[in-house]
Amino acid sequence: MFMTNEIILLKLGGSLITNKDVAYTPRLDKLKELALEIKTALDSRPELKLILGHGSGSFGHVAAKKHGTREGVQTREQWLGFTEVRFQAAELNRHVVQALLEAGLPALPFPPSASMISNKRKVTHHNAETIRRALDANLLPVVQGDVAFDETLGGTILSTEDVFAFLVREFHPQRILLAGIEAGVWADFPARTRLVKQIRLSDYEAMRSGIQGSASTDVTGGMKAKVEEMLSLIQNTKNLTVQIFTAKEPGYLTRALQGENMGTVLTA
Repeated sequence: MFMTNEIILLKLGGSLITNKDVAYTPRLDKLKELALEIKTALDSRPELKLILGHGSGSFGHVAAKKHGTREGVQTREQWLGFTEVRFQAAELNRHVVQALLEAGLPALPFPPSASMISNKRKVTHHNAETIRRALDANLLPVVQGDVAFDETLGGTILSTEDVFAFLVREFHPQRILLAGIEAGVWADFPARTRLVKQIRLSDYEAMRSGIQGSASTDVTGGMKAKVEEMLSLIQNTKNLTVQIFTAKEPGYLTRALQGENMGTVLTA
């Protein structure tokens, strides 16, 4: 059994909700399906509190790579690129929120660019009270990978995982669910013959060489970066577990939200 009012952070990966190899291409049918799965899970567990995040996929990552935005923003040309990345991230967010609203979910976006300031991509300032009030009102807060002002870099890009790292400290979730197109973490990517079912902090060093990045454009580091960032959160957060799994198959997302261990489970 889960605690009353369990909080879950759920990320819909950019590779899941967009065609990451074709610029600015959302998977609208998939978004509709995923929104209905989230609705099913929340209807079955009304006590569940969910904060939803999503990646930028073929929207933000393409523009970000063109301008080098994640590495820093200083010149006028780079700041123009900063605004282009924000525009593309917002375009995808509109598709995500529209699908959620059409499924009957009270989705409310919280774009990091409007509220978060970071220092070397670590969030240092954010009014989390607005998200807390949204949860209290039984709304569905939606965050995303987005640009942000940065105290050292001028401007940068915060991945959804960067945003989650801050939200973990504020909301102390029991679980983080990272839903993508891969079945989980592969020990031999890209061959994909050996799925790692569980990664413990103490075991990671022995397997890290087999975990690779992303096959598509991903300025925030791909799978290896995700695993290492999540293990760092687990190390510093009591009772936190993380699941990395595929939501390509219908029903998988609902099963994960309802508590089933899917894909790869990261634990202390």
